[in-house]
Amino acid sequence: MQDLKIALVQANQIWENKTANLSNFSKLLENVTGIDLILLPEMFHTGFSMNVEQLAETMDDSIGIDWLKLTAKSKNAAIYTSLIIQENGSYFNRGVFIKPDGGMTFYDKRKLFGLGGESDFFKAGSSETIVAYKNWKFQLQICYDLRFPEIVRNSISPNQSANYDVILYVANWPEKRISHWKTLLTARAIENQCCVLGVNRVGEDGKGLIYSGESRFIDGIGTEISLTKDKEMVQIVTLQNKELIEIRKTLPFLKDR
Repeated sequence: MQDLKIALVQANQIWENKTANLSNFSKLLENVTGIDLILLPEMFHTGFSMNVEQLAETMDDSIGIDWLKLTAKSKNAAIYTSLIIQENGSYFNRGVFIKPDGGMTFYDKRKLFGLGGESDFFKAGSSETIVAYKNWKFQLQICYDLRFPEIVRNSISPNQSANYDVILYVANWPEKRISHWKTLLTARAIENQCCVLGVNRVGEDGKGLIYSGESRFIDGIGTEISLTKDKEMVQIVTLQNKELIEIRKTLPFLKDR
């Protein structure tokens, strides 16, 4: 595995305004170069809305996916986020991992946020998604999934490699429970001996909820890099191959599992 440079994009999402959000993300990424992967918050161009009939797109007709593909190509970087997708009469909070060549892998959020009414409007996904990119293996996750460690339990396969190397969380996680966000992200990294990246929004949404961001990167022993609270920004972090290998070799917790 080569080292990877990843851009965490902590943005203030404009409520249910796709055009404004796409413009804002383009501006935030304007001077970002030389990176391998871009992470954007959950429901990146609408905010965390249950207005599914008005905001949903399809996989074949989506201004969101079109923008993501164009951005991945122009930046020569993969990109991961989620958006509202309608398919076969149901709505999904669907994560999309798009590579620079336009290749796409998707993940449907498995744990729907009942407190916010998500489970009343969306259908839950039923399986995990691990995507390979530049010889790293990424476990795709979305926001509320973070509270359920059993769905990302890592292990060593018969060929002695870990099932995955990185967990990606894209989120709209309110400031009132931000201590849970920080604690659980660190726990997922330590217990699975993997890198964890979590990107969260800032600002206020259309329901009056406040978001402080506090996006972060955590390595396999819990060392953190965190983004500035309440600030729109892009932070570049580096995933180091040799460091992850050494952590797993020195502390063989996954083998003992």
